[in-house]
Amino acid sequence: MAKRTLGAVLAVAVHLCLAPPARPDEPPALPEWVELEANVPYDRFDATVLDVMWPKSEVKAPRPGVIMFHGGGWIGGSRTTMIDTFALPYLKQGFVVCNVGYRVAAQATAPAAVADALRAARWFFDHAGKYDVDTSRVVVTGASAGGHLALMVGMTPASAGLGPAVKMAAVVNVFGITDVADLLAGEHQRSWAMRWIPPQEGRADLARRLSPLTYVRPDLPPILTLHGDMDATVPTEQASRLTRALRAEGVDAELIVVPGAGHGFSRGQWSLLHEQIFAFLRRHARRGGCQMGSGRTMWSIPLEQAVPIALMRSACEPR
Repeated sequence: MAKRTLGAVLAVAVHLCLAPPARPDEPPALPEWVELEANVPYDRFDATVLDVMWPKSEVKAPRPGVIMFHGGGWIGGSRTTMIDTFALPYLKQGFVVCNVGYRVAAQATAPAAVADALRAARWFFDHAGKYDVDTSRVVVTGASAGGHLALMVGMTPASAGLGPAVKMAAVVNVFGITDVADLLAGEHQRSWAMRWIPPQEGRADLARRLSPLTYVRPDLPPILTLHGDMDATVPTEQASRLTRALRAEGVDAELIVVPGAGHGFSRGQWSLLHEQIFAFLRRHARRGGCQMGSGRTMWSIPLEQAVPIALMRSACEPR
């Protein structure tokens, strides 16, 4: 059983990081209760298309929205990998989902992926009325390189010169890169990061401009980070460094470290983590005077350090 579970986790990690880009004309398989508008262009490049999904059930008020980015080390991946563990859980909570494709290294090296992510977010806000989305309740999420892009969408100011800035309600970062330069040299050097930012004049400055840690400041939205403590792809300390830096600036930041998890979570871990994600979003929505999502209210507590995944449910249930 342990070997099968480990195999499933590794399979998710490999799929997130190494899968080749999806063809733009491949719509994802979805349940019948989900409406889909597939392969919508948000920019002029072949890769810059997105899928918009929403529950078919009628609502009397605008829905919350979520923008999401797939992983793949900025060199591959597919937005279809986001359906099961990202898109469907948000759809079940009543969100309109914007699942974004973007240019990877073979199509354009850095900063193209970040520019694409920022343009996609701007597109979703500009078209919110068409999909009946409340722009004050739009969050952004992603896994691995997609987590990095989600952070960049939530944190990058217009003054950075990377693309349009939009104000997000919250960021959910799933084992995303927070310090790009850390992956270009030294003990944490990664070949896929070097393919995205190959040797060039001004490389160090470019890596700094593309690192979420560069943009830590007080006026950021709430940020939740999920990371495994055995992640051999993106060092767990990157998650810790970001959370500490955000909290030092007074940002509402939380970190859940999953013991024994690598660069990917099992289905059981995801089940518990989804509860934490939506509790986090509802908690901050209540503080803002609006409701985030349509499911039941779930109890949550801030988790700064590692909490054994087997204890998360009992630790977070009302007493």
